[in-house]
Amino acid sequence: MEKKVWFITGSSRGLGNSIARSALEDGNLVVATARNPEALEALVQKYGENVLPIALDVTKIEQVQAAISKTMEKFGRIDVVVNNAGYGNIGSIEETTYEDFRAQVETDLWGTINVTKEIIPIFRKQRSGHVIQISSIGGRKGGPGLGAYQVSKFGVEGLSEVLNTEASSFGVKVTIIEPGAIRTDWAGSSMVKHEVLDDYKNTVGALSDYLETHTGSEIGSPDKMADVIVEVTKATAPPLRLPLGTDAYAIALENDLGRIEELKKWKNFSESVSFD
Repeated sequence: MEKKVWFITGSSRGLGNSIARSALEDGNLVVATARNPEALEALVQKYGENVLPIALDVTKIEQVQAAISKTMEKFGRIDVVVNNAGYGNIGSIEETTYEDFRAQVETDLWGTINVTKEIIPIFRKQRSGHVIQISSIGGRKGGPGLGAYQVSKFGVEGLSEVLNTEASSFGVKVTIIEPGAIRTDWAGSSMVKHEVLDDYKNTVGALSDYLETHTGSEIGSPDKMADVIVEVTKATAPPLRLPLGTDAYAIALENDLGRIEELKKWKNFSESVSFD
């Protein structure tokens, strides 16, 4: 089997680190990026020259361009890009500061846009490539307390749908991964949290309390999710969207069936606006 070159953002921990390890165990070459490249040392020690560690802040376009240039100089191609870098932010839309809202979108959405835009010309010239976008089940269905985060993920999913329609004709595949709860530090030290007003105690507050008491006992295994993602890149016709986790699948199914029912319920209104 020919080795593929993987370019992964946010590789230092969590799901990104698991994806890097799974891709390497599968015999591939991995460009592991993180804001702090020292956090990638364990990967380098274990996998040696099969790993190219690169410092990368995805919000800095010049760093994205430099990282991709280094990858092409080293390996001559890129086969899979995984946009994984990001973090969580809990707070109602009202309570989330403008600065925190912009910072969330800058990393989780614009970071993905930056990497995607720089990688597509390479994939177009190669006539091949697979874009793996790490979204969330929260990118399919909104819920209280994660407004800035979910705005970003809904944006990632819209970007990816459009890209799929534009780039599939020259061999590019796009898959949106929608994880449910994962046993990582996403809801721990890496999450930004805000004070909760009394009027949001039963919505935003309930989510915050749930995450505090359940962090470390999430149902989703990052290693198993990573293995699935590696397998998806081998598919001839991979899915555009793939919920991962029993919780994610149930939420996706309920959400989509609910949308269909609502669509049917308001059909007469939808069809009433044409010229006679």
